[in-house]
Amino acid sequence: MGRSLTEAREGTGAVAVGHGRDASSRAAAEAFVTAWQAYGGDVLSRTDWPEDAASWLRPASRLTAQCPDAWVLAGAPLGVAQLVRRLAHSTAWRPARTFGFSSLDPPRLLELAGADVVDGLRGVHSDGTAWVVRHDGVMRLPGTPSPAVRSQAGCG
Repeated sequence: MGRSLTEAREGTGAVAVGHGRDASSRAAAEAFVTAWQAYGGDVLSRTDWPEDAASWLRPASRLTAQCPDAWVLAGAPLGVAQLVRRLAHSTAWRPARTFGFSSLDPPRLLELAGADVVDGLRGVHSDGTAWVVRHDGVMRLPGTPSPAVRSQAGCG
């Protein structure tokens, strides 16, 4: 992320973690939970969802039930888009308090969910650059190295 978990955790108490049911989303969520708790962070809930559901209300309700300070999401863009649309419509969820893994594919998520739904959602690409979704697209966050700089530094 360009910052340590300790720095990222400042100002964020408890999180709710959600993930798709595929192996890579489960693994990413598990790794996050393990690291977050090792640094003293609280995980209020862990929720999973199928990529295709009749209703997204149940996972949305589970993610917001305990009023976390932030949400962490891992999953494929289609499932996450459907989930965040339900979160935006039916709960107190806010995208600006949500962090995602590279699996969200932010340009695709923006296209599928709509700009109003995901404006402010942040995350990290697999190359370590941080991103934020804005109405007009996905922006690299200042202070994170560009992929070219990371590759030249032997980090890519």
